[in-house]
Amino acid sequence: MTSPNPFEHAPVMAQEIVDALSTVPAGVFVDATVGGGGHAAAVLESRADLSLIGIDRDEDALEAAAARLAPFTGRFQLHRARFDQLGDVVSDAKEDTVSGVLFDLGVSSPQLDRPERGFSYREEGPLDMRMSADDTLRADDIVNTWDTDDIADLLRDLGDERFAGRIARAIEAARPISNTLELAEIVREAIPAATRRTGGHPAKRTFQAIRIAVNDELDQIAPALTQSIDLLCPRGRGAVLAYHSGEDRIVKQLIADEENDGCTCPPRLPCVCRAEARVHPVAPKMRRPQDDELAKNRRSSSARLRIFERTEAGRR
Repeated sequence: MTSPNPFEHAPVMAQEIVDALSTVPAGVFVDATVGGGGHAAAVLESRADLSLIGIDRDEDALEAAAARLAPFTGRFQLHRARFDQLGDVVSDAKEDTVSGVLFDLGVSSPQLDRPERGFSYREEGPLDMRMSADDTLRADDIVNTWDTDDIADLLRDLGDERFAGRIARAIEAARPISNTLELAEIVREAIPAATRRTGGHPAKRTFQAIRIAVNDELDQIAPALTQSIDLLCPRGRGAVLAYHSGEDRIVKQLIADEENDGCTCPPRLPCVCRAEARVHPVAPKMRRPQDDELAKNRRSSSARLRIFERTEAGRR
């Protein structure tokens, strides 16, 4: 049974996002993962001179965002797309540049809290985990058809799971697996009892890895960020919220590459190759939620926020 307000969601580090965009030029703000519209509403409330292009691949999210943003009618438009399609979305909206871009990566609380979406390891649901019904790969395909070695590699690479081999063998032995609770119990039993008693839910890393694979999440990040930097006007800013070490590594590396602009000069020596930074990271380079937010929203605990500002250089 779904919640009467299925996309009620407290946006993570909302004040930090508002502060980050407080200095950008007037114009268009792109929320590339608009979700229920919480961040977007906070930004529009703080800046009357910004309009919004909101993007999400989840139809439920867009419906909720439209309701949340109703007080700002005339200042926003919403589009159903993956966030690595933001360049096309902005072009279709007849915009050449944008003043700010936000990426809130990963899965939202409402998606986790709706058992029928298949993201939750605490409630029974189908082995789905798709953010868009248009996608073809489902969690069931991975759990019930992939080779054991491929599942183990997936859990190591995308879940940092040190018991990946044990879990993969347990999954293969238990097939066919029919729902999320059954999968969660199989994972729990595969992990040594002493380890199960510490940390979070034993199945968290496995579900995270499968979800990332189903939705092709990591491969979208670098292209999407590059598109956003191409579109940002000078002094425009990008903000990225990551919740997984793999996501954050990609974000950190891309910002460093764009700041370096392919410079080949030896470290600690003046640059003579005429490289020009397209962005500068905004200090501090990585931010975490404050204690008061952590007390109110435990799901914010893994959040990492990185902010960058567009320079005049390298306009394409």
